[in-house]
Amino acid sequence: MLEIKLDDDELKALYMAEVQKRLDKIEIQSMLMDTRQLCKMLSLSWPTVEKLFLSDPKFPSIRIGKKWLFNRRYVQEYIDRWSIEKKKNA
Repeated sequence: MLEIKLDDDELKALYMAEVQKRLDKIEIQSMLMDTRQLCKMLSLSWPTVEKLFLSDPKFPSIRIGKKWLFNRRYVQEYIDRWSIEKKKNA
């Protein structure tokens, strides 16, 4: 007969370390968005995004060659401020 003993604290520590590694990886992967992901996030077409946001130098965007990248967190903060301003001006 085979008997296996596990240390609950050690098992929990190993589990939590692995969960943290995966969360860190997900955060890094989801930090930047491309134009398609941005359009999906905002539920807007690319021409509308260009017209409303890319013309604003304060909009958090990075252009690398022909590719646009956007920091998800900064875009969300910008959109939050933008929507508040739009409500004030309406």
